[in-house]
Amino acid sequence: MFSNADRQRLDRLAHQQAEIAHSEKMQNIVKDWEKHGRFDPDNRPMVTMETWTFREDILPPLLECTGEEARKWEERFLMNIVNHTLFDDDTIVLDHMPFSYGSSMTPFRLPVQVEHAEKEGGLGHHFVEQLEDLAEDFHKLQSSEIVLPPKEETGRQMEEYNELFGKILPARLVGHSLYACPVQDIVHLMSMENMFFAMYDTPEQFHKMMELLTDDYISRFQAEAEDGRLLSTTGSERVAQGSYCFTDQLPSDLDFYHTTDVWGYMDCQESAGLSPAMYGEFIFPYYKKVLDCYGRVSYGCCEAVHAIWDDYLSTLPHLGKVSISPWCDEEFMGQRLREKKITYLRKPDPTLIGVTSELDEEGVRAHFRKTVQAAKGCTLEIVQRDVYQIHNTYEKVRWYVELIREECSRHQK
Repeated sequence: MFSNADRQRLDRLAHQQAEIAHSEKMQNIVKDWEKHGRFDPDNRPMVTMETWTFREDILPPLLECTGEEARKWEERFLMNIVNHTLFDDDTIVLDHMPFSYGSSMTPFRLPVQVEHAEKEGGLGHHFVEQLEDLAEDFHKLQSSEIVLPPKEETGRQMEEYNELFGKILPARLVGHSLYACPVQDIVHLMSMENMFFAMYDTPEQFHKMMELLTDDYISRFQAEAEDGRLLSTTGSERVAQGSYCFTDQLPSDLDFYHTTDVWGYMDCQESAGLSPAMYGEFIFPYYKKVLDCYGRVSYGCCEAVHAIWDDYLSTLPHLGKVSISPWCDEEFMGQRLREKKITYLRKPDPTLIGVTSELDEEGVRAHFRKTVQAAKGCTLEIVQRDVYQIHNTYEKVRWYVELIREECSRHQK
């Protein structure tokens, strides 16, 4: 399957991941995440870089394999360790290769259609409107297609992996957090402009559309639970937005898991243009139905959650993490989250690191000094997301992480 040279390269990478995972340094990082998830008084701010968006600035110089299949595994192993080896952040290097039972859903049985920019490597794209006038197009909304791939397929994938690398880095079946972003689904089908007009022109149909879609998400999650696809999410399992599931507020030793036993995620960044009152009328009642299915909730992406905090998000009793985006009022949210068992999940401005090859040290320090001051008394986690290029400068990212930690040390004090 692999050439001798490719096989040796992959074995070295698997060994390297296992060695890092079992190192004292990584064990201490895991312990810090556990303290963070328990909201221990002496927990420290955790700092991670989400790297998949700029992987093309990372991987090419590191690749050695020549075979196509070997190259796929090489990329996977490298992406498992580069946060640690290149950037020295708090990303966990696992002592196993995780596999999960999954599911998929096609909202309203309308596959998303996307037109991409012609420029090679360009990020520009357009979602083709399939619902232009909700009154005229409502008949297109069917019950969503929910697919539960055979569990045997996951088992086969694990067996094939173990035959290749299991003696070095074994496969492990792990849990997964639940994920639902209904408004994003709707924007992908009808555009944001059409969605906003629909709320004004056809409010009854819009309410019905939201009800249909959120009920479908609930049905999907219940189907996963009934089929035994849900497992514990209390440790190094991922919850969306670059964070981890570490918590002592969910079960970890059940024979059967309900949706209320695991983490779930939702965001509604596409509603940023709505007033809080319209969010409360058209969005939150349906989101809350889904959120009530989760055991712990991580909420938010780029939307400014401070505007909907007091009347809506603060009413969620099982909220565990809330996104503090670059457009959010940091001080306001710091006041609201102080001394609460809700993680202040800060998403820094990506332009700090993703625009030029040079790092503005004082600008970075000032940015995080403000965060540290705003989050005083909160459990702080920093996840740098939405960086699409680093200008092939690894050292800049590592320095960036160091600067964040230096400013965070003041938070710890």
